[in-house]
Amino acid sequence: MAGHSKWNNIRHRKEASDAKKAQIFTKIGRKIAIALKEGSPDPQSNSALRDAIALAKSFNVPNDNIQRIIAKYSGANADAANFESITYEGYGPGGVAVIVEALTDNRNRTAGEMRHYFDKCGGNLGASNCVSWQFAKRGIIVIENTGQDEDEILMQALEAGADDVNVDAEMFEIVTSPENFESVRDALEAAGHEFAQAEIRLVSDNTVTLTSEDDIKNMRKLLDLLDDNDDVQNIYHNWENEQ
Repeated sequence: MAGHSKWNNIRHRKEASDAKKAQIFTKIGRKIAIALKEGSPDPQSNSALRDAIALAKSFNVPNDNIQRIIAKYSGANADAANFESITYEGYGPGGVAVIVEALTDNRNRTAGEMRHYFDKCGGNLGASNCVSWQFAKRGIIVIENTGQDEDEILMQALEAGADDVNVDAEMFEIVTSPENFESVRDALEAAGHEFAQAEIRLVSDNTVTLTSEDDIKNMRKLLDLLDDNDDVQNIYHNWENEQ
């Protein structure tokens, strides 16, 4: 779920332990709950729900589980979704800009945990908009490279309105504007492609390279602490040499 994921991190999550998968299911469940709170239970008319379902499927959440979550938070049960969306911003070790998107049912608890994580790892939680100016929204669609025709995917993506396609031995990464994300995703899905990741996320061109081993160690620790928190949905940062 973390927005900082490169392909290795996506693959790591797909191969995660049962405990880690349960945590991922919990996070996706909250995302579905919020989508239902704000719109229809029909994914065809609720793009946020459709995106949440696509994310769930990319992490191999069984369809029965998805339907149970939708039933839990639909109709008469809609008020059960008492989560609110909060964004935290700050700096990690070495001046790395970090944005954390959370869904929480206890604002005070989550704020305290975020502050503790940043302080523990040599960073500091800042005020709203202190680092967001360094990021821009992009649609990111990742397709696992299993030997598909590169030219065909490139043509399909660009014709649907994608801005760029990055290819390596393990993945195709399609980059879109936020406005064209849905149309590109729908076109690629209609062409039969399955996604390892498909979401609008924050991307920074202003990157920071850490050289201190202590900073690198603490930055990894911060990302792990954030990722292990059930309230955290997405983590964005501008650390260039993440491994």
